[in-house]
Amino acid sequence: MDAVDAVNGVPCWASLTTRDGQASEDFYGNVLGWFFEDSELGPEYRMAVRDGAPVAGLNETAVPRQMPVRWTVFFAVADADQVSDRIVERGATVAVGPLRLGEGRAVVAADPYGAPFGLWQGERPQGWAIGAGQAPAWLQLHTLDVFDSALFYGAVLDWSKEPGCEVGYEVLEDEVHVRAHGETVATLSGGARPAAPDPRSRPHWDIFFRSPDIDAATDAAARAGGRTVDPPHPTPHGRAATLRDPDGALFSLLET
Repeated sequence: MDAVDAVNGVPCWASLTTRDGQASEDFYGNVLGWFFEDSELGPEYRMAVRDGAPVAGLNETAVPRQMPVRWTVFFAVADADQVSDRIVERGATVAVGPLRLGEGRAVVAADPYGAPFGLWQGERPQGWAIGAGQAPAWLQLHTLDVFDSALFYGAVLDWSKEPGCEVGYEVLEDEVHVRAHGETVATLSGGARPAAPDPRSRPHWDIFFRSPDIDAATDAAARAGGRTVDPPHPTPHGRAATLRDPDGALFSLLET
């Protein structure tokens, strides 16, 4: 397990809650070349892999558990109960859990501005780290108040601003960069609006999956029943696009 993999407080997984698992597998397989395997987390949970490495999870529980269709980023924690208590103490919401899944425990929550996120206590996919292997290339929180959000996640996930710590953050212009062992694992940016009609403008964690050819991927998404919400465009990290899958879940692509 790499150094960043072993750190609590860092993003450790991304999971899609869907209504139709097979349809989702067909869509993401066609668009991103993912294959799917059974998982130890239960019969309704499948693992997406590419080149033999884990990418993300797919959970067909939106209907039976009345959960929204969406992608959720999960952060590694040592004690899901303790962190859940911190979330509630700081005015945020625990929607699901801690819930036993296989040998681990999961929590789905929302921060004080309404951005959903998850907690995972348990074994983590080996080699899965933002920006490495087949894991998502980038992770960004869109929120109302960048520094207030950094204080919330810092307190809940035990981030520190002190140099030399395992997980810390620093304010750079209008963004907060979250670092683990000196590597950036997420950014926090402002400008979100809670009541915006466009879900892209509401507080949310944006997960950027890797695509070697973003134009081909957006074309494949359209053929497979998805929709391009934000067409390919240049960003400081490379060309990116935002799409919606046939079930309605938003996700982003970054050309790598």
